[in-house]
Amino acid sequence: MTSREKVRRSLAHQAGPVAVDFGGTGLTGMHVSCVAALRLHFGLPIHPVKVWEPFQMLGEIEDDLAVMLGSDCVAAMGRGTMFGFANEGWHEWRAPWGQVVLVPAGFDPREEPSGDVYLFPEGDKSVPASGHMPASGYFFDAIVRQEPIDEDQLDPRDNCEEFTPLSPADLEHWRLEIARLQGETRAVVGGIGGTGFGDIALVPAAFLKHPKGIRDVGEWYISLVERQDYVHQVFDYQCTVALQNLETFAAIAGDTIDVLMICGTDFGTQNSQFCSPATFDELYAPYYRRINDWIHRHTRWKTFKHSCGAVRPLIDRFIDVGFDILNPVQCSATGMAPAQLKADFGDRIVFWGGGVDTQRTLPFGTPDEVRAEVTERLRIFSPDGGFVFNTIHNIQARTPVANIVAMVDAIAGFNQAGA
Repeated sequence: MTSREKVRRSLAHQAGPVAVDFGGTGLTGMHVSCVAALRLHFGLPIHPVKVWEPFQMLGEIEDDLAVMLGSDCVAAMGRGTMFGFANEGWHEWRAPWGQVVLVPAGFDPREEPSGDVYLFPEGDKSVPASGHMPASGYFFDAIVRQEPIDEDQLDPRDNCEEFTPLSPADLEHWRLEIARLQGETRAVVGGIGGTGFGDIALVPAAFLKHPKGIRDVGEWYISLVERQDYVHQVFDYQCTVALQNLETFAAIAGDTIDVLMICGTDFGTQNSQFCSPATFDELYAPYYRRINDWIHRHTRWKTFKHSCGAVRPLIDRFIDVGFDILNPVQCSATGMAPAQLKADFGDRIVFWGGGVDTQRTLPFGTPDEVRAEVTERLRIFSPDGGFVFNTIHNIQARTPVANIVAMVDAIAGFNQAGA
């Protein structure tokens, strides 16, 4: 059975070996420091690792490392980054923690004497910085650059600047990327952007030089209650452009893509939700349904919804609007007990994640504790398919290599025992 067949069986809720994803998306990857440490651990050739997602400083998991990790997925890499520059023109850069990495040409930071690092939209230092990494940090935070709100002058079109048809450069990139993935034996996970309605990581628009509209995180959440007409106009325009881009992309990608990343909008906190079910039904559901319906009518792709936190009250709604996959399955959040999730939803949605707690067990536990938790999650989530193993969100910097290896060994042992 190929890796692609393993993933497809899981997506079809069919029993079989547990499929694994490390690096298939910007939500299922590893910090660049962990990638380098794993290459050293496994005796793979040592060289600077590419930072393919600079906002979170995620490292490229090359094919040789993917084999060692047992990963069954590969990313169809987009052209752009969260800071608006392209993933091209690689050069070396020494990060604050001392690691030499490869970064794109547009990654041209301002480094302060304090050790703080600032990045700029499209790499343009003539405009205010849009990203900040503290001297003691390992990734960037978006800098809010919103102008003072004038209620009488608010225009929904200002929050639509980033939603545009795929450019000729984008189309050429995707033709080359799909050609590269032809014949791939792993499951291919892609995403074209523009389908993440209200994704709070994107609201500050770190990729725009002069973002207009509502760009402050707190102000955006206020808008979900007080400016619903405004939000509807933004989402409607965004959805219209997204559907056009999906049609264009589908003509290029065809069946090369197995899974499409749709949305990274978080609806859950540790203990509750960012919005009520009624608000979800009013603001989000119509647009998610349009996107998912188009994909399911015109392609064989499965659609991937990311939301951290305590989202149990919304899972039925995620299913109803057409999502096939839920990630990262934050089992430590209120109401997210693994066994109950599997019993209540496991035959209707694929859990892509939930394999080990990345807030506590993986970074701070012992290898034995990691193995025990991973084995227990596999035992709960794997029966009758509907599960792709990943950690709960990306593996963060300073996670002990011994713990990551213990996780990988536990997955391999579980699959071998079930063979």
